[in-house]
Amino acid sequence: MSQRPSTLTPAFLDRLVARVPGTDGRTWKLTEVYTGEVLAELPQSSPTDIAGAFDASREAQKIWGSWPLKRRLAVLKKFHALVLENQMLITDIIQAESGKNRRMAFEESCDVPMGTSHYIKRAPKVLGDKKRPGPVPVLSYSNEVRRPKGVVGIIAPWNFPFATGISDTIPALIAGNGVVVKPDNKTALSPLFGVELLEQAGIPRGLVQMVCGEGPDVGPTFLASADYVMFTGSTATGRIIGELAGQHLIGCCLELGGKNPMVVLPDANIDEAVKGALFGAFGNTGQICMHIERLYIHDSVYEEFRDKFVAATKALRIDATYDFGPEIGSLVSPDHKDRVASHVDDAVAKGAVVLTGGRARPDLGPAFYEPTILEGVTAEMIAGKTETFGPVVGLHRYSTVDEAIALANDTDYGLNASVWGQDVDNAMSVARRIDSGNVNINDILATAYASKGTPSGGLKNSGVGARHGDQGLLKYTDAQNIAVLKKQVMGPQGTQTYDAYAKQTTLSLKLMRKFGIR
Repeated sequence: MSQRPSTLTPAFLDRLVARVPGTDGRTWKLTEVYTGEVLAELPQSSPTDIAGAFDASREAQKIWGSWPLKRRLAVLKKFHALVLENQMLITDIIQAESGKNRRMAFEESCDVPMGTSHYIKRAPKVLGDKKRPGPVPVLSYSNEVRRPKGVVGIIAPWNFPFATGISDTIPALIAGNGVVVKPDNKTALSPLFGVELLEQAGIPRGLVQMVCGEGPDVGPTFLASADYVMFTGSTATGRIIGELAGQHLIGCCLELGGKNPMVVLPDANIDEAVKGALFGAFGNTGQICMHIERLYIHDSVYEEFRDKFVAATKALRIDATYDFGPEIGSLVSPDHKDRVASHVDDAVAKGAVVLTGGRARPDLGPAFYEPTILEGVTAEMIAGKTETFGPVVGLHRYSTVDEAIALANDTDYGLNASVWGQDVDNAMSVARRIDSGNVNINDILATAYASKGTPSGGLKNSGVGARHGDQGLLKYTDAQNIAVLKKQVMGPQGTQTYDAYAKQTTLSLKLMRKFGIR
């Protein structure tokens, strides 16, 4: 492998982890995935540390929340510029801590400025006061006022630590909140650097805090202290988060697991579909919540697609280097590599055929696993129903569109789907019948996820709520209804009897509906 980037000096990394409160002295060895060498001793936060982080953020939020939106957005504009100035350093950090190939690390770094730019432009309209009609025309009106929740807790996963940890932080900040982020221990460095850049941009010191630790240790105090929680991770953990949020009467947004299908229609451009499938199955070494694990190909094009897909997969370059050459990087850890391998081994033991891949690559690093294509995967296999979250995809035939849709929907999940066909109107009709929060036509996931103006979330067991779009900003606010009545007219006037008032009210309601007044 190539040498670790010179930017990642011990002094720099120690400066980052020094931000994490850890008063009881416990640490976690954060390693470079390619080699297993320790990059930093990451402090582990106690319940007292976590409560203190929320307290500190809440004090800073009083300042930040009092600033007019224009002033907050000016800070975020500076932050946007700082991210782009430091993009290669961010890419270095992401790659070292996650093991992903450099192309994917760079693309992850792009998500933060994209989301920040969108909300800088959109926030004034979304968060501005909105005057609404009142119950009595002319004499009453109501103002919808948006107030920050307080301090938002964000629990970020290891597969996109910078994109989720910081991109979810940005709309919460724009809405006027403080934020406490809990990254995965394995990938805490890039979000820590994001916090450093936010402070350089001008947020009040202490407004964004970061705490670290294993979920069961951190979770109870974290949920008890937050005013709202954004969680990205497994469905099993999401159920626990949702239950705790309910106990504390706070809102939550949950983006959870997926077992995402790709449907290749008879008229699809096969070369384009194969190219898409390579990223869908193997992008980020298969560690994308929205990646493809089930691939349904029409009988008429199955052999052509399969043969081209297998050949293209075999040609992918997999390596442990810090340049843009490799198309496939490492899995995040040896433990996760073993989990992925167990899904493949189970499938083979139960009759599936490996068309390519199916092997660990210890010659490259401790967590490398080859891109793997399976044929003959069934529901009785772990890989048939359970999210593998690795570079493993199963190929399946279908005969009719109705069959393909039924197969695509035969899952408890509904996060993402992909439909390929040259007749876009027909592909759109197929997409509308798939039970998924995101569906991409002639793409895998980037078009949907990068469309920052449209909400992105999951159906069924894939989540509650959404990020992006106006909803992704408004969820971090409470709506306050300030209503004004100019004259007391809602009730009998003078000597009017209630019987007469009731008749008058009924007539008024009829007339207002007839003339479209309300």
